[in-house]
Parts: sequence; C-alpha cells; structure tokens
Amino acid sequence: MGLTKTEIFTAEQNQLAQLLKAMAHPARIAILQRIMASNTCICGDLVDELGLAQATISQHLKELKNAGIIQGTIEGVSVCYCINPETWKLMETQIGGFLKSYKGPVSCC
Repeated sequence: MGLTKTEIFTAEQNQLAQLLKAMAHPARIAILQRIMASNTCICGDLVDELGLAQATISQHLKELKNAGIIQGTIEGVSVCYCINPETWKLMETQIGGFLKSYKGPVSCC
C-alpha cells in the first residue's frame, strides 16, 4: 500500500497536484516570473537577480523541468531555460477549471 494512494484519484487530479507541487515554493514562482518577464530563455543571470546560491537555483530549475513546466536547451557551456508552452496551457486550463468550479459562498459556515 502506498502512502498517497494516488491510484484512487483521476489522472487529471494527479497531474494537477504534481504541477502545483512543483510550483509550490516562492523561489520557483520567482524563477517563473523572471522567465516570463524576460520573454526569452534565461541562462545564468538568475543567481544575481534572485540572490540565491547557484546550487539552490539549479535544484529549483531541476524540479520545474522534471514537472515539464520549463524546458532547457544547451547553449555552449550553459543551459538556457524557457516556459514549456504546452504544459503552461495545460496548467492554465486545469487550474482555471478547478478555480471556476467554485460556485460561491454558501451559508453553512
């Protein structure tokens, strides 16, 4: 028996949870915001801009990449990262649908 019993949830529920878990750190949000603001691939300037250690930035980039939220290309000796448009659209659809499913306040609480 697994700890989370993910098999009892739908594929969409598991996928949304995995994407949100990958984003659930303020450094990762800051990285994504920086990538979106630059509207281009980001290579080595995240360390200077965010004030975090290179190893810390690398670990957060790895988590975002493993979830498919960002993608990387090798340019010389560095890896440049950008938003993965397919995953971003998927997140927009799934998170938007999830948030829109709330029907408004009820008088039970």
